Amino acid sequence: MNAGRSRNPRSRRSGVVAAVAGAVVLTTLTAPPAQAAPTGLVVSNVVVNNGKPIVVGTKEEKEPPVTFQVSLPPGLSTSEPFAYTAKPFLYRGAKLPKIPDNDSLRMGMYTCYPVNDWNERCEGTLFIDPPYDLESNGDATTWKVGLTLRLWKPDGRLKAEEYKKAPGSVQLKRWGKATVNASPEPVKKGKKLTVTGKLTRADWVKHTYTGVAGSAKLQFRKKGSSAYTTVKTVKSNSAGALKTTVTASVDGYWRWTHNGSSTTGPATSTADFIDVR
Repeated sequence: MNAGRSRNPRSRRSGVVAAVAGAVVLTTLTAPPAQAAPTGLVVSNVVVNNGKPIVVGTKEEKEPPVTFQVSLPPGLSTSEPFAYTAKPFLYRGAKLPKIPDNDSLRMGMYTCYPVNDWNERCEGTLFIDPPYDLESNGDATTWKVGLTLRLWKPDGRLKAEEYKKAPGSVQLKRWGKATVNASPEPVKKGKKLTVTGKLTRADWVKHTYTGVAGSAKLQFRKKGSSAYTTVKTVKSNSAGALKTTVTASVDGYWRWTHNGSSTTGPATSTADFIDVR
């Protein structure tokens, strides 16, 4: 196991990381042109979050898994644990950022395992802190994959580095929520039951959840059953409010479920039990 690669910090808020990040930026700005030479490292098969969208709330840190493979250039062996670093990162926009550490979503801790003398299989996590990393709701979009590749001298100084694009992308989405309330409780059989609720999603600017217009399915599960059935589909207003009426027939549970969109994750409310008498 090449545990040497696990030395990479994950949080940009710690003093140690700030010092490391500052050193990296300084090295990038002051290094002679020769250090921009290709490293010879080849990174392939980058898979972020198991190929699924990353859904992020307003405060909770997220650590989506990342796996990738590294092929070493001639003269470099997997037996040299501190000879290189290879880290995928996510960026948005048409151009690769000049300083990815400042304009991207970066890797946290990761570890590489030798497959043979020239290849390693690596696994780790991204680290996303919403209040710090996501400054705009426009960040809910498709992010591309970039690579930070570095070779190190035996004394720990930088030998070569390069930033490259990699195949693949990942969708970043705002976390969605749904609520439900059915009334009156209890209700007489055959009478009207009013079901309300609200759809909200993470607002990365206000750092709270705000209403969103969209379609939601009203679903019902009969008492004693384990399966929900869709009764109707309702559109929320611009504030996210949902409201409809149904006819009460038997005891059971009501809920709203939202499939999400290209920018918003899916949401399902908790169930509201209604006693029909």
